[in-house]
Amino acid sequence: MVMKRRQLFTFLASLTGFTVAACLPRTQAHSVNIAALPENIQGEPLLRFVSLGDFGTGSSAQYNLGQAMADYHRQFPYHLALTVGDNIYNEGEIEKIQRVFEIPYGELLRRGVKFRATLGNHDIRTENGDPQVAYPGFNMDGRYYSYTAGPAQFFALDTNGNADWEPQLAWLDRELAASTAPWKIVYGHHNIYTSGHYGVNQARWAQILKTFFKRYGVQLYLNGHDHHYERTIPIEGTTYLTTGSGAGLRAVGRSPWTAYSASRLGFGAIEIYPDDLVIRGIGPNGEIFDQGVIARS
Repeated sequence: MVMKRRQLFTFLASLTGFTVAACLPRTQAHSVNIAALPENIQGEPLLRFVSLGDFGTGSSAQYNLGQAMADYHRQFPYHLALTVGDNIYNEGEIEKIQRVFEIPYGELLRRGVKFRATLGNHDIRTENGDPQVAYPGFNMDGRYYSYTAGPAQFFALDTNGNADWEPQLAWLDRELAASTAPWKIVYGHHNIYTSGHYGVNQARWAQILKTFFKRYGVQLYLNGHDHHYERTIPIEGTTYLTTGSGAGLRAVGRSPWTAYSASRLGFGAIEIYPDDLVIRGIGPNGEIFDQGVIARS
């Protein structure tokens, strides 16, 4: 049975305890996009994790999002959080780590959530980001690295302009070719597709990554850098999710491949099932403002 739109919103709100933004008055500035879940999605996911980027400001907005992440964790436990860079504003100074990381996410850290970071362009302004790579709380196995969690293999990249690209791309080619994981997820700071300030990335490395994604069946690429939330439809099999929405917001438009975009604060909450991956955008008040589904190819 297909739920009507308002029935779906009411169902989601009652199920999660979170506010579905479309239930707000019509004067609410932000729209929402809530796709219905396939009938085959049942029970608990095989893996649940979150993604956040451009967050390390120490602002009240960051702290509010940190609390929303903790509230979400209480209802839907997860043990993995990906950061897509710009972990410490403005210059990547590690001495700010308590104010911009350990305090706003302290509740999650105490519950055992493991953050796995990548470096953004602000992070490399101090000692090329080396103190962050060495910081235990970011769990970085180098400037680029891979690991598995549940049914997914994750590939964390250094996408900065001074990255050691030739060995990194050779490494990624080998790692993706050898991967037997049913779900392959790549993440880094810089965008490949967005409808915001930076647009479509024409850099050589971005073009090479797209060929890798298509060749090896990468289902999801996560990034920050553009300060908005945007989810694409699959582009040659890969969905691109921008969660660079912890710092000052910028305007965002829509492109032919945009599934949902909004200039709003939020984090990405992802659930993986055997044949589907569910992406939700969640705002600082716990509202679900986006929900999309990727079917495993």
